[in-house]
Amino acid sequence: QVQLVESGGGLVQAGGSLRLSCAASGRAFSSYATGWFRQSPGKEREFVAAIRWSGDLTHYAGSVRGRFSVSRDNDQSTSDKSTTYLQMNILKPEDTAVYYCAAFSPFERRVYTAAGMDYWGKGTLVTVSS
Repeated sequence: QVQLVESGGGLVQAGGSLRLSCAASGRAFSSYATGWFRQSPGKEREFVAAIRWSGDLTHYAGSVRGRFSVSRDNDQSTSDKSTTYLQMNILKPEDTAVYYCAAFSPFERRVYTAAGMDYWGKGTLVTVSS
């Protein structure tokens, strides 16, 4: 069983920054890749960023590339815990959404879709004011 808990959401002005965290735990979790998706009212959940379990490979949606950065810190004492971060800079009102952390395997995909994820967190709300 894998558990994902997001934190770090909030209200920020356009041009500002936020850092989201996703605390993950579960048996052999270090073998899973992690990703971030977001969903705003009336829209489908969309891919934002993904990172391989080792942290050496990442993918980004075109709308956030150059502004967002995903990173990962695996607990060295156990393979069952990890934290994934999403650093969000130069935020825009259109970035307003509930941001969800996801875990999945394998990492490499042609397309990252919500349906292809194995586990989800409950989400954290990010609101960017203009």
